[in-house]
Amino acid sequence: QYLMPPKESRSYEDLKEAARQRNAELARAGQDIGQIPAVVNPERKARALSSFRFFCETYFPDVFYLSWSDDHLKVIDKIEHAILKGGLFALAMPRGSGKTVLMQMACLWSALIGATEFVCLIAASAERAKDLLENIKVWLETNDLLHEDFPEVTFAIRALERITNRQKGQKHNGVPTRIEWNADKIVLPTIEGSRASGVVISCSGMKGSDIRGQNYARADGKVVRPQLVMVDDPQTTESAWSPSQSQRREAILAGDVL
Repeated sequence: QYLMPPKESRSYEDLKEAARQRNAELARAGQDIGQIPAVVNPERKARALSSFRFFCETYFPDVFYLSWSDDHLKVIDKIEHAILKGGLFALAMPRGSGKTVLMQMACLWSALIGATEFVCLIAASAERAKDLLENIKVWLETNDLLHEDFPEVTFAIRALERITNRQKGQKHNGVPTRIEWNADKIVLPTIEGSRASGVVISCSGMKGSDIRGQNYARADGKVVRPQLVMVDDPQTTESAWSPSQSQRREAILAGDVL
């Protein structure tokens, strides 16, 4: 509330101040995302929280449209165990068998269920890693089934409408969501009661110096570092033919990444 002199006696500065306050109020109102919708299918969501296979099959039937092989099921079990209980493993799969999309899906599932506070996705190059992260961003923005069962995450993301400048001022019930939506890192919205509140998904290339020292200061003051790392195709065709480059990449995995 503020008092202004009658219109006929207002100075130019008075009018400008009134316009500024009016525009500021409109901006504040537009920054708050409002009420988050209720979960459409709590039973379906509860099952997805505990089963990586069910999550893949249920929310992404257009991606996983073929039957699983026995080897696929072994990979899924290994991924689920590593995310929920920890573990370290390397696994080779034939080209075209879906290993990349399983890695991306694992990052997404881990983040949504809040299994880990910081997930790092690594590829052979920074450009490739950004492409992998972009797919995850698109799923979060456009998958309607995810939006039905994980609105505490997707509602704030959709509210950005792909306008990244909105992320700094976004609020929920007057509290900043602290969402980040960048090419090499996303931070899921800070929403009270959300398992995924403030979870970080970053990406980097094998030769990038940004593998080391990654951390994020959350709204509660806690500084988190990567707890889950997914490495997809660390080799390039060129490096695979070079013993020295292969040794270098193996050293990065054993040193910087771990």
